[in-house]
Amino acid sequence: MMSKMLDQEKKTVRTMLRLYCKDHHHTQEGLCPECQELERYAMTRLDHCRFGDQKTSCGKCPVHCYKPDMRERMIEIMRYAGPKMVFSHPLMAFRHLITGIKKPSK
Repeated sequence: MMSKMLDQEKKTVRTMLRLYCKDHHHTQEGLCPECQELERYAMTRLDHCRFGDQKTSCGKCPVHCYKPDMRERMIEIMRYAGPKMVFSHPLMAFRHLITGIKKPSK
């Protein structure tokens, strides 16, 4: 069963990817192949997150489960889309900020 925290994190990542892809790869709906690959990778990593319900945002996590190149791509996307989400998805952005404050259990 998917935890509520992981489900919310997946929604946030998908939203950020769509904002980024639309503005950088000029997609009208969905994602370009490159962003689809990153989305699949991110969803797989979240499916296997060892923190489950105690999950914090990935940026604050003590365990970096992304490969370095994928992590750099996701950082670029989040730096771009994060501020835009304040206007397009304010509740989701606020939840993501709050989640980033908490620390995962050991």
